[in-house]
Amino acid sequence: MTGTPDAAQERERQAREDAASRLFSGRVEFLLSAPQLKFLPDPTVPEIAFCGRSNVGKSSLLNALTGRKAIARASVTPGRTQELNFFEVGEPTLFRLVDMPGYGFAKAPVKVVERWKNLVKSYLRGRQVLARNLVLVDSRHGLKEVDREMMRMLDEAAVGYRIVLTKADKIKASDLERVANSVADEARKHPAAFPELHLTSAEKGMGIAALRAAVVADALGEEWFA
Repeated sequence: MTGTPDAAQERERQAREDAASRLFSGRVEFLLSAPQLKFLPDPTVPEIAFCGRSNVGKSSLLNALTGRKAIARASVTPGRTQELNFFEVGEPTLFRLVDMPGYGFAKAPVKVVERWKNLVKSYLRGRQVLARNLVLVDSRHGLKEVDREMMRMLDEAAVGYRIVLTKADKIKASDLERVANSVADEARKHPAAFPELHLTSAEKGMGIAALRAAVVADALGEEWFA
């Protein structure tokens, strides 16, 4: 039945997703890689950071969100991203996406891991334009201790974050529901965690439009959609 609140909400949701999709269909370009804080770009626009365990599907998700095939290079070698990689969205630039180093890759040298940790911690705690962090979690495995460590780090830095379950097409619906409920229960114990989980599949496109709209809202505010 037309005109019901549900129908109105659905139209609003679709309009938001369409607007976000149009924005991402425009200019999205790699800006720079920052191996150290001194190489960070000037903090002139909001930033949305993406983090997760190595091989969680971060590059694939970034490619799906931006509608590009290889703006973020996916690699069969976990731990390839060792720097903060910045991508600009919009013309002129409205906000940036930040691809953070993957964590939890056991084969990386200890000194390399410590350097990554220090870079990430310093960025999270000191970057005033950081609007939101997305913590990517593999649906097949749920939260690992390294994910919990990142969540605690974000809590301490008072950086709000969304939890995004990736590769949701790789497990049965019943298992996905179980993992999602477990992660949501644990997220409620973290003060900086956003209450809504995002279930996504970069390969199948599941949840991508909704996450895209959420990213735009986090970066530019709800008023951007008005």
